[in-house]
Amino acid sequence: MAYDLWVNETLYAAWGQRFRVKRELARVRSDFQDIMVFESETHGRVMMLDGVVQITEADEFSYQEMIAHVPLLAHGAAKDVLIIGAGDGGVLRRVLQHKGVERAVMVEIDGEVIRLAKEFLPTIAGDAWSDPRAEVLVADGIDYVRRAPDASFDVVIVDSTDPIGVGEVLFTDEFYANCARLLTARGLVVNQCGVPQMQADELRETSVRRGKAFPDIWAYVAAVPTYVGGFMTLGWAAKDAACRAVPVEEIRRRAAAAGILGATRYWTPEIHAGAFHLPPYIAEHLPRG
Repeated sequence: MAYDLWVNETLYAAWGQRFRVKRELARVRSDFQDIMVFESETHGRVMMLDGVVQITEADEFSYQEMIAHVPLLAHGAAKDVLIIGAGDGGVLRRVLQHKGVERAVMVEIDGEVIRLAKEFLPTIAGDAWSDPRAEVLVADGIDYVRRAPDASFDVVIVDSTDPIGVGEVLFTDEFYANCARLLTARGLVVNQCGVPQMQADELRETSVRRGKAFPDIWAYVAAVPTYVGGFMTLGWAAKDAACRAVPVEEIRRRAAAAGILGATRYWTPEIHAGAFHLPPYIAEHLPRG
């Protein structure tokens, strides 16, 4: 008898995607959310939170490389990096690929996400969990940024679920104000802002909130097939607008020094620079300078 089990994503009520399942690996109800990990026929292993695809083995590199390498290389001298969320460990792995990073603190509220990622998605993080520069905390990111000392990090990467449910509190005025406080003089923060074709409000509203705490507000894009709807936007909030306009050749030099040049599958110096040039249908949702 043919095995024909499908999983439907529930992000939107009237539109979505589905995966044919080879086998279910885990289904857990944590203190925060429903977690499912399964083997798909087309995208390798997949993790869903509350019915929404978070990561697949087939295209995780697109998102992880862009959310990690862009801010670190735009800054150019980041030594201390704070990661909020990203419980699968993929962002941590990409951050630690940078030779100049001395400390990467990852704060994930749901320890079950980390446990299941280690067990069923080990290739996503690789050896990052055991890197001596990594500090992995199962804790509330809101509380962590509230307590973090002033100027203690160079870059903050927020890899959260959408601003509903457990992820909602990561998109408040207070959160961004604390990010600005704990960042150094040229510090910057990037955060997942959704697919603007379907989630324009997310980009627009979080950009306004980030603009209350940072002088340079923008976004950049990455094409991630399983985040359906076209470009995924990554919100950008920086203290120094020059970080957004670093020439391609300087980005290439920094990438070579960091040890990532030629070691990526999506990110390149040219894509880095081009990602900030937004189609009008996306740019129209950003605050007018």
